[in-house]
Formats: sequence, C-alpha cells, structure tokens
Amino acid sequence: MTTEPPPGSGQQPPDDDPFKKHPPPGGPGAPGSGSPYDTPGGPYGAGGGGPYGGTPGGGGPFGGTPGPTDPLAGMPPLADSGRRTLARIIDMILVGIVVWLLTWPFGVSEYNVDGDEINVGNSFGQSVIAAVLYIAYDTLMTVRSGRTLGKKWLGMRVANLDNGANPSVQTALIRAAVLWLPFAFCCACVWTAIAGGWSFFDRPYKQGLHDKAAKTVVVSTR
Repeated sequence: MTTEPPPGSGQQPPDDDPFKKHPPPGGPGAPGSGSPYDTPGGPYGAGGGGPYGGTPGGGGPFGGTPGPTDPLAGMPPLADSGRRTLARIIDMILVGIVVWLLTWPFGVSEYNVDGDEINVGNSFGQSVIAAVLYIAYDTLMTVRSGRTLGKKWLGMRVANLDNGANPSVQTALIRAAVLWLPFAFCCACVWTAIAGGWSFFDRPYKQGLHDKAAKTVVVSTR
C-alpha cells in the first residue's frame, strides 16, 4: 500500500525512498559549508596575504614592503666618469699651486739633489702639507655645498647614497682621506687611476673607491 497523493492534488510524494542519496548537512549554500578555498582570499581570509599575514604581495613571508627601493629614486642622474676625472685634475692643479706657494719660500721641494745625495726629508714634508691641504679643501667644500671648485665648474656634486643630501663632516672626511692620503704619500698617479677610475666600471652607482668607503655618489647638477 502506497501513500501517494491522489492525482491532481498538487502534492509531492514523500521522499521516503531508502535508496535515494541525500546531500549531507551543511552542503553547498549552507552556512559554514564548502571548501576553505571558496571564500575570497583563499584559506587565509578576505584580502589574502598568504599564511604569514600582511597585505597581498607584502614582501614575502615576513610582511613589510614589496622590496628595497632604489636609493637613486628622485636624485639627479649620476655624473659622467670622464667629467669626474677632469674635475679632479682641476682640483689637483688648484691645490697643487697652493702647496707649491706655501713650500717654495722654505726650500721644501719634492726632490733635493745635492751631489750624489737625494734628500727625501723635504719630499716628505711637502707630502704632509699636500695631504693636509687636499683633505681640508675636499672636506670643507663637500660639507659646505657638496662640490669642490672642479665639480662646481663642471656641474656635479657629491651626495649621500641613502638620501641624496650633502655629506656630513665625518662622511666627507672619510671620502677625502681615502682619496688623498695615498695620493700625497706614495702612489699619486697609480692611486688616482685606481680610486677614481673605479667609477668607470662600477655598477650601478658609478662609485670610486673613496665613494664606496663613504657611501656616496656623484650626481649631475645640469
């Protein structure tokens, strides 16, 4: 005996088929149902951000910004290495003239040949004066305006790599000492070629060895 409703009554037969599969409680569309990936952002909630939190693309598993920014962003373009070399030659000539004027009245010269003897003491004295003047000139001018006379005439200045500001006294002194101490005492031409010439090959900041020591760059002002 069945319990089917009479024809035309509009009623549905009771769903008592024991062999019919019923959807499990909490099926599709039910609250709290579905795969954890059905929600926006995947299993980690709305907005995504991965298993470590933070915003999407937020710098990997440790959050933060997407990555380091370019320290040269917002700075003028880097100065040409050839112009840098020419500016240094100008500075060498200017300071060299001052060194010569200071040492000439006292008979201090690079080489003093007396018969078969060569007096190197005077040479050392001139080197000390040259080192002091070169370092003082470069440091004071760099702190004051970021540029020596040679750099000013050729449209360049020294800037901190991290923020583009004029170097501090300490930074400018480190930079000048690395550049001028070896120049004054032992290997002028060789050291100038190595330290300054390094900028021709350095990438991406065109730094000389003195720039690397002080964490500076030389940028164009034109």
